[in-house]
Amino acid sequence: MTHIALIGASGQAGSRILKELSDRGHRVTAIARHPEKIAALPGVTAVKADVFDSAGLAAILKGHDAVVSSVHFTASDPTKLLDAVRAAGVKRYLVVGGAGSLEVAPGQRLIDQPDFPDAYRAEAAGGAAFLDLLRQEKELDWTFLSPSAEFFAGERTGKFRLGKDALLANEDGSRISFEDYAIALVDEIEKPAHSRQRFTVGY
Repeated sequence: MTHIALIGASGQAGSRILKELSDRGHRVTAIARHPEKIAALPGVTAVKADVFDSAGLAAILKGHDAVVSSVHFTASDPTKLLDAVRAAGVKRYLVVGGAGSLEVAPGQRLIDQPDFPDAYRAEAAGGAAFLDLLRQEKELDWTFLSPSAEFFAGERTGKFRLGKDALLANEDGSRISFEDYAIALVDEIEKPAHSRQRFTVGY
């Protein structure tokens, strides 16, 4: 059992990660702007925090074994998040990433394709910038887990593939449920295999 701080615990991905952590017996400090939206689960303590307040966030993060960040890139500042984790003295930092920076062919990112939807461009660009920042990070033991292109509420099947920097796809397209993504992320917390790397999960 480890003590995990989960930033963005009430979101679509965050709430599934929270349940997966709780189900596996971890203690979780579940952090959100609206802690009343966080599910009451065994081992979970809900805490209110502002992701733009580095000092306040650092005080909450202190003493945890790992921090998971599951917040929209357009609704947060990666520099402030990194500052908070460093100031808290927590070395292990996992980020719920985006698919936009994954490659559809060598050197060709998904976000740069002509048919990439404009509605997702700002969020995808924010995710790519966050990954670039992490790749320059000297202090933290970070991991950035990119979902597949379609990231949706579905089933927890436990049947998926892992990859590195290339977008995963099958005959149904590039897809992963929040529930199966959560399995892959918590697996990485329990048995780190992608230290200071990005990896991806898909069917």
